[in-house]
Amino acid sequence: MAVRAVNIADLRRLAQRRLPRIVFDYADGGAEDEITLRDNCRVFDSILFRPRNAVVVPRADLRTTVLGTTFDLPFLLAPIGSTRMFYPHGEALSAAAAGAAGAGYILSTLCGSPLEEVKAAATRPVWYQLYLVGGHDVARAGIERARKAGFTVLVVTIDTPVAGMRERDHRNGTSELLTRRIGAMLPFVAQLLAKPRWLARFVADGGLMDFPNVMLPAGPMAYADVGRALEQCAVGWDDLRWIREVWQGPIVVKGVHSADDARRAVDAGADGIVVSNHGGRQLDGVAATLRILPEVVAAVGNRTDVLFDGGIRRGSDIVKALALGARAVLIGRAYIYGLGAAGGPGVTRAIDILRADLLRTLRLLGCASIAELDRSFLELPAGWPSSR
Repeated sequence: MAVRAVNIADLRRLAQRRLPRIVFDYADGGAEDEITLRDNCRVFDSILFRPRNAVVVPRADLRTTVLGTTFDLPFLLAPIGSTRMFYPHGEALSAAAAGAAGAGYILSTLCGSPLEEVKAAATRPVWYQLYLVGGHDVARAGIERARKAGFTVLVVTIDTPVAGMRERDHRNGTSELLTRRIGAMLPFVAQLLAKPRWLARFVADGGLMDFPNVMLPAGPMAYADVGRALEQCAVGWDDLRWIREVWQGPIVVKGVHSADDARRAVDAGADGIVVSNHGGRQLDGVAATLRILPEVVAAVGNRTDVLFDGGIRRGSDIVKALALGARAVLIGRAYIYGLGAAGGPGVTRAIDILRADLLRTLRLLGCASIAELDRSFLELPAGWPSSR
């Protein structure tokens, strides 16, 4: 059914139909009142296009180069924790689909698959996203392991000193189900039993996973330890020094949401930054990332590669972010809906939808390549932040 999906919203509906509520809401939800989550998407509606007609574009070039690597598509699949919940071996399937399409893939520290397995499934360069969960020694071991496995870029997330208040997770009984105590779990088990096909696959794939890339002295970190581990291991600017020494390769800082933080990241040695509010899953009530992008580009655009994430559901959204100065974008929910709907083929369908959107939008704009995009193709509303 996923192959017949016309847009990302169709994949979302299919994922909602297949997944238990607790799993779907983990991907779909945001923090508190979800104001930022909604604004991340709605902000694209306020920007209009200015096409150049009577311009023949037989074939648009979608390639972009980020940190010296050229991708066939101007987007990377964002790091999503616990991807195996959506489909067995979800990380490996997603990495394989991204590689086949010429897109990038970023693996989360908090995934359910060994990083070596994911790297083996990939046919293009893959990046590794870092949380300092488990402490510095555990993080060092994870960094070295990713480097030896062949990951090419380290993505350090800086916007999770504590986990955001994701109210859907609380209402769905996430904490109770993670206790694995029958009495606490019982009121919430029905939502899992309501999706027997998903449940059978989940159990066959090992059920509730540990985090195999966070190796504590006693073994892999248990799933239930995430919130406490994040609070104990917040990233500070000084951490980038020792992280760089261990990694010895390009570093991208993810979670930049102001010009000041962008400058600090570059001064601390970041080779790239991701303008991000964590998909509206951390601090609710902050501005949509698209509104922050211009000030970040103005602050550091010539000193580093600026990437963007937040709210992308169509290829036209990607075009708007690129025209505002992003080198490439990260897509998260858009591909996770595909994975949740149909596994690897669902991810492929999400990528195909966005690729077709991109090609059509560029040709209708009269723009021959991603490299030619700039603000002249956009009609910005009054008061829109300036990048000059």
